[in-house]
Amino acid sequence: MIKTRLHTLLGERRMKVAGLANLSGVSYPQLHRLYHGRTTRIDLTTLNALCNALEVTPNDLLHFEPDGKEEIVL
Repeated sequence: MIKTRLHTLLGERRMKVAGLANLSGVSYPQLHRLYHGRTTRIDLTTLNALCNALEVTPNDLLHFEPDGKEEIVL
């Protein structure tokens, strides 16, 4: 599963969601859902705006966690 690290990045910068909304031009409700991990997709335009505003790469903003499937040992 891919998760955002938005809460971590904002915490490191001591920035609030409202501040990022003003800086990036992304709506507050959309950022609030991303911040709390309640979204299932992200538009590339939104991703670009967030990366520019936070001066990070998509790799810094997104984190991949493998699904909790057990390995099959043969």
